[in-house]
Amino acid sequence: MKKLVAKGATSLALLSLTALPVLAQDTEAAAAAAPVAVSPEVAYIFNTLLFLIGGFLVMWMAAGFAMLEAGLVRSKNVSMQCLKNITLYAIAGLMFWITGYNLMYTGVDGGFMGSFGPYAFDAVGGDALDTGYSTASDWFFQMVFCATTASIVSGTLAERIKLWPFLAFTVVLTGIIYPITGSWEWGGGWLNGEAVKSIGGAEFSDFAGSTLVHSVGGWAALAGALILGARKGKYGADGSVHPFPGSSMPLATLGTFILWLGWFGFNGASQLAMGSIGDVSDISRIFANTNMAAAAGVVVAVILTQILYKKVDVTMALNGALAGLVAITAEPLAPSVWVSVFVGGVGGVIVVFAVPMLDKLKIDDVVGAIPVHLLAGIWGTLIVPLSNSDASYLTQLIGIVSIGAFTLVVSSVIWFVLKATMGIRVSEEEEALGLDKVEIGVEAYPEFGTGSGRL
Repeated sequence: MKKLVAKGATSLALLSLTALPVLAQDTEAAAAAAPVAVSPEVAYIFNTLLFLIGGFLVMWMAAGFAMLEAGLVRSKNVSMQCLKNITLYAIAGLMFWITGYNLMYTGVDGGFMGSFGPYAFDAVGGDALDTGYSTASDWFFQMVFCATTASIVSGTLAERIKLWPFLAFTVVLTGIIYPITGSWEWGGGWLNGEAVKSIGGAEFSDFAGSTLVHSVGGWAALAGALILGARKGKYGADGSVHPFPGSSMPLATLGTFILWLGWFGFNGASQLAMGSIGDVSDISRIFANTNMAAAAGVVVAVILTQILYKKVDVTMALNGALAGLVAITAEPLAPSVWVSVFVGGVGGVIVVFAVPMLDKLKIDDVVGAIPVHLLAGIWGTLIVPLSNSDASYLTQLIGIVSIGAFTLVVSSVIWFVLKATMGIRVSEEEEALGLDKVEIGVEAYPEFGTGSGRL
């Protein structure tokens, strides 16, 4: 992401290295071994290519969220989740151009937000080498992260929220809330200021967004879940929990694999530069650490569910992978393999214990997004100093609390306003029939009729 604003530009000179003095007879060998300088044009091309490749990988995560949610909701609500996911992606793209990018990056200067207004790209055929990358590629890469935040909210509130209030909230989340919190760190805002450094001893550090993307989405989802309430029949008066099995485990598994693949763009391209051997090596290391954390999350979730329930829960395994990915996102470069496994493995632990905890609190999270994105995101952000000596636990905690408080409060206000004006919940009858039929009129599985597919 743009957390290191000048990184793309500075990479233009990283390979312009000079060889140490050598003996005459070694001159030829030394010349052959010396690094070859990369021109500003070549570095510009590679940096731009990194943003574009990383961007379309993260964009592909939108398909992952859609398939994951389609698989984890009941068949009568599958079309609704597909519609929400493609629409929220479109809204995020428009809002991040209309004002989101400038709020996040333009004129922040140590403050709390940037400026309002649409973002301007380079002229056609432009080659502003001083930036180190195409501005349009940078905007695209930042935009797909914004859309990811909204996808998190969609899954939590599934099966009982009205379409239009959800989309209205998405406008505010992608155009205002996410850009403002992002500006605090990635835009050079107050979490990177001297006041925070004087208290915590370091700047806030969130490499690719465990907090700035995933926890922000998680806090917004939590606020919505608390105000919206649980699905009808989910919790009994005696405290019992009634499972609502999803429509398709194959779809949910496919969605998880798509998200896992997209995460390499999410974390890897957050290196922000590919114009030097050092940058490319770091990107490779990020890929490896990201993969190891996800693998650890799966294995831990599988083992724990076998121990606790005597059966392995496939949904826990899927969310274990995602929790591992979320956890490592705050610092995917610095850790050793063992630390990456530890960070991702704890993400798997969080999922296994947090899902039933939310049920005890009667917080209905259809897809498990709050444990995966909010709680694992907090964990991953807090543990950054374990491998990154430039971070501090106190500063990390300050960032987590401030971003969480802002997002929770503002999201709650927006949800309450929508509840009072538009109404945010469908009727009990509509919920029983399914949102596919009553909200959009297109059923995902019409051949199921009104039989068992509607339980």
